[in-house]
Amino acid sequence: MNDLIQLKQKLIQKPNTSGGGPNKLTSDQVVVTNDLEKLKKDFQCLYDFWKEEKVIDGTLINVHYKRVVPKSKRIGHILFSNQNANSTIRGAKFNYDENGDPKHVITYFLPLENIELVINRLEQLILVMKSIFNNKISNKDIEELSDENAKKIKIISGLSKSAFLNYIIDCSNVEKVDKPYFEYKIEENQAITLYDVDVNTKDLLESLNIEFKEFSVIDPNTVILYKDGMRQLLKKAPYLISMITDDLANYKIDEELIDDPIEMERIYKITSNFPKPSNEPIVGVIDTAFDDNVYFKDWVDYRTEYLDVAIEIEEEDKKHGTAIDSIIVDGPTINPEFDDGCGRFKVRHFVVAKKGYNSTFSIMRSIEQIVKNNLDIKVWNLSLGSVHEINDNFISQEAALIDKLEYEYNIIFIIAGTNKDEEYNQVKIGAPADSINSIVVNSIKKNGDLASYTRKGKVLSFFNKPDICYYGGDVGELMRTCIGTGQYKTKGTSIAAPWITRKMAFLIYKLGLSREIAKALLIDSATGWQNINDKKAEYYGFGAVPIRIEDVLTSPKDEIKFFIEEVSLNYDTYTHSIPVPLSKNMHPYIAKATLCYFPKCSRNQGVDYTNTELDIYFGRLTEVTNRNGTRSIRIKSIVNNKQTDEDGKTLERDARKYNRKWDNVKHIVEEAKERNKAKKSYENPMWGLSIKTKDRQNPEDGKGMKFGVVITLKEINGVNRYDDFIKQCSFKGWLVNKVDIESKLDFYNKAEENIEFE
Repeated sequence: MNDLIQLKQKLIQKPNTSGGGPNKLTSDQVVVTNDLEKLKKDFQCLYDFWKEEKVIDGTLINVHYKRVVPKSKRIGHILFSNQNANSTIRGAKFNYDENGDPKHVITYFLPLENIELVINRLEQLILVMKSIFNNKISNKDIEELSDENAKKIKIISGLSKSAFLNYIIDCSNVEKVDKPYFEYKIEENQAITLYDVDVNTKDLLESLNIEFKEFSVIDPNTVILYKDGMRQLLKKAPYLISMITDDLANYKIDEELIDDPIEMERIYKITSNFPKPSNEPIVGVIDTAFDDNVYFKDWVDYRTEYLDVAIEIEEEDKKHGTAIDSIIVDGPTINPEFDDGCGRFKVRHFVVAKKGYNSTFSIMRSIEQIVKNNLDIKVWNLSLGSVHEINDNFISQEAALIDKLEYEYNIIFIIAGTNKDEEYNQVKIGAPADSINSIVVNSIKKNGDLASYTRKGKVLSFFNKPDICYYGGDVGELMRTCIGTGQYKTKGTSIAAPWITRKMAFLIYKLGLSREIAKALLIDSATGWQNINDKKAEYYGFGAVPIRIEDVLTSPKDEIKFFIEEVSLNYDTYTHSIPVPLSKNMHPYIAKATLCYFPKCSRNQGVDYTNTELDIYFGRLTEVTNRNGTRSIRIKSIVNNKQTDEDGKTLERDARKYNRKWDNVKHIVEEAKERNKAKKSYENPMWGLSIKTKDRQNPEDGKGMKFGVVITLKEINGVNRYDDFIKQCSFKGWLVNKVDIESKLDFYNKAEENIEFE
């Protein structure tokens, strides 16, 4: 096997100098006067409504687009004179057409005078359309617009040519506009998130004389309301409601624990001389209570200070949390068939819940305090999950909190994918398994089939969750754990998650890898040399992670696996100097790459949740002629990604579907086929890597974003070119480090030794 390689070299940072090109209609778009008149009528209705409605200082409007639209194609010019329209966005969701294709619905918060401004501008457009363009205009008409007609436009409407065209293009992507509407069912205590209208939710509810309890205010825009409060809000201002989370008290711990005293003797034998902890890393566990009547009790630092004092802990409440700890501390001893080679770990265990139903938001408050007060812990296990399904149009409050903590504190959560419950008959995963930055784990059987209790993603109808799957036990093959009364057999995604937590802790603590690379390695190890089936990914994620940690960190003799990490400080972070070995002046390889990063997220943006996009290009270098006749180097990506090509016309819908635009995990692969052919070597025989950074609103969100890329080259003829690759990389100025597991562990152990001075 070949060891994993780390390549280190300062990558080049370059701003975006393309300018983006002129805004224009697509070749098949035609704007007709009738469409503009309908749009004007919609805006007039909005104006009439908001002129009388005085609850908020401004207006909320829903703009229904004809498709999924990028930032550059959203309505903007016609809404404002100087302000950036994207800064007024307060939410985004998807509606679907008759073919099931998504369409954006984006909510804006605007001054009333802006709606009046739009109405006036639409009247001007309609006048020009009737006078000059015979009631319809296409991209060809725009391209052929004469100076004479441009002057006529100015005379008729007072609009410049550029203003007229910008307004037309704005309208071309809009289907209709209306005010936000309520679309959720009423339950008992529900968490209501209101649109951000520049007023604190507490103050807004008080102005409406809606009663609520001070302790139920979760954040500036979210509060828990009871039925009476909900009814009042629906009566007085239903348009303020952005999101509702149902049944918040039903945060259930799914488990099935079966007592198995027959094997107790085996457990006692292997644990009778269990060692005391020494310099092992500490993993954070947030769960139910811990039972210290276990053989590994010295390995668990049990904390109770974050549990609500009103909650009484009973013996039944200790089983789940103790079982989780047993796997993290000593899982391979109890389950030899799953010996992962990761060793043992200490646990700092925080109790926040009890068996059965719990208050979600009590747990949330505890999690935030726990993380902030224990920043020495970088890897956290969370095997709690809601029985209720996630919403297609917004992230759960719990997942949003976890994503925020991960972004701010350089930590990572491993989260159980949640289990089916016969009472609720769920299909989709439940919160907090919709956390985007975390690693979400589903369960499989020993033969690789789905576990019987598995629920499915995706998240926001787009993000690939779960990330990966692992062995969590099932009927006839339950996983062994240890609790206070002895050995228990169990099953669940909550049991699969701590096995992945062990691997992540090994990679981060014992090998010293960043969370970006560690996450990329685990995901990459679950993939093969075929594209991931979209339907299968809803359950399996990127696939099953190998049992042995060596199989995550090494590759076969005909493969070269290496990683590069860097911080994005500009639009393009790239290198053109990866020296992939040649054979007869050809490149006999197929390749794959996995990119991971941890973006800032905005729950109030709905389906447009992640603030930053990193776009990956990896492949051979080729020289191209630009539109202005100059020559430049371009990376010929191993997949067909043309988002940044000069002649590229990638629709936002396709960029999201095929290139995973806005997803914080990107996996690209050249598929293995029976007759893969060697690739031509261009004049420059190097390969390149480029990571392009884009932000939805604030350009500063992506600055300083750390990313990690794991790349694998597979020699199609089975030749081992590992040593040649290392030599050439060193010659090209790369700092090359082999990730040798034994050497790394020796270094870790020596670094953690306590030195006593005489």
